[in-house]
Amino acid sequence: MKNKEDFFWKPESTPTFWINQASRLLMWHFEQKLRPFDFGMAYLPVLTALEENGALLQKQLAEMAHVEQPTMAALLVRMERDGLILRGAHPTDKRASYISLSAKAKKRLPAVKEQMMEVAEKATAGFTDGERKLFVTLLQRVVTNLD
Repeated sequence: MKNKEDFFWKPESTPTFWINQASRLLMWHFEQKLRPFDFGMAYLPVLTALEENGALLQKQLAEMAHVEQPTMAALLVRMERDGLILRGAHPTDKRASYISLSAKAKKRLPAVKEQMMEVAEKATAGFTDGERKLFVTLLQRVVTNLD
């Protein structure tokens, strides 16, 4: 017969506990690095999409960031307030507008990326290249399993 302790869940013995801990710490460190640039972690999918693709519609940004339209609308209002995006008229649809990066965002993005890489490097300090690749592969599998 098993002991009572065998049925007790010990979260710290599971990988998911440590993934959650790591995620919370990473977000805190990223936010600390981004704050001086008037950026937030929520902005990064939008900024990256605009940097890679040029001007996009709100609907396209919502799809790329995997968020609902109202969430994207609220995010874009904050980003516009912070001077990171510009809205341009759609040539045929007066309700739609093209979103593009502002000069401020374009200027700050290289330094932001550098700060993000510093956090990523700190998080994996002491890992070999092989361990980093394996770690990424394993985390991608976790995401695939849950998605």
